[in-house]
Amino acid sequence: MQSFKAQVMRFDIITLFPEMFDAVTKYGITSRAIDKKLYEVHCWNPRDYTTDVHKTVDDRPYGGGPGMVMLIEPLEKAILSAKAGNAGKVIHLSPVGKPLTHELALSLSKETGLILLASRYEGVDQRLIDAQVDEEISIGDYVLSGGELPAMVLMDAIIRLLPGALGDSDSAIEDSFVDGLLDCPHYTRPETYQEQSVPEVLLSGNHAKIKQWRLKQSLFKTMTKRADLLANRLLTKEESRLLLELDTELALMQEQDSYNEKV
Repeated sequence: MQSFKAQVMRFDIITLFPEMFDAVTKYGITSRAIDKKLYEVHCWNPRDYTTDVHKTVDDRPYGGGPGMVMLIEPLEKAILSAKAGNAGKVIHLSPVGKPLTHELALSLSKETGLILLASRYEGVDQRLIDAQVDEEISIGDYVLSGGELPAMVLMDAIIRLLPGALGDSDSAIEDSFVDGLLDCPHYTRPETYQEQSVPEVLLSGNHAKIKQWRLKQSLFKTMTKRADLLANRLLTKEESRLLLELDTELALMQEQDSYNEKV
């Protein structure tokens, strides 16, 4: 019977600082995943594609203003070199991009390869983005010194979803955001620490009750920390019931707090 080898995901990164990506390839889950040959990384430094003695990769912006803008030619040559071995999308990590979500990471994890443009300075000449970039992604509404950290965040979010990357295949399934809710609280040994005990239901061995408790805790955490996630969620009957319970319990707690203040 013929066996088929799993496709190795390929990341090609356009970056002025390739050594920064050791943080992904040499540590933790992503290091083990590369050892298992689940993915590979190739870095392309735009300075290697310059023609002047100073290896210039940026210049002042037309129209004036602060900062510098990355030049088209070195970046385009680096991208074209990457494309010779990678037919995947070219993604520019940028504050103007679409927000990175679990759903987006899951979708990208099914690609055979990605080319990540980690830009610096004030940005990239727009003509390069128009000609070579397929998609722009942001990891949040703030500005960093460069695209390397966002690229690593994106890579980590994708790599841990690759089959075989995690020691327990259920870990990725039970993470926050996978089902649209925040993760429930977790506990481990010792059973009691500084007079704080593990919830009894987790020690009961009753898996149905444990599952229900975890769902209720996820709903509570989502409701109190990220209510926006519930706004457009199509609730199951069980989720609706548990949310009503939580509303009642919270109202009783507020009444009790108010009573205690008066007393």
